[in-house]
Amino acid sequence: MIAIDNMTEEEFKRHAFALLRREFGLDGLARFLRLNRAGTGDHTRDRHHWLEGSTIQGIIPEVKSRRNPAM
Repeated sequence: MIAIDNMTEEEFKRHAFALLRREFGLDGLARFLRLNRAGTGDHTRDRHHWLEGSTIQGIIPEVKSRRNPAM
């Protein structure tokens, strides 16, 4: 077996899939692939939209209130 550090991306992927198939079977491998596939969308664009108009002065009190909900 090749050391992980010396594997190409393709060799690493094939090896990982073989391990998952051996441990989980075909159904488990398929489930893993469904759960861990690359998503769609543009996270950077969405983040800018979510944070539009936010300031650090506005965010800090919100973070503190989530850490200590009784306050």
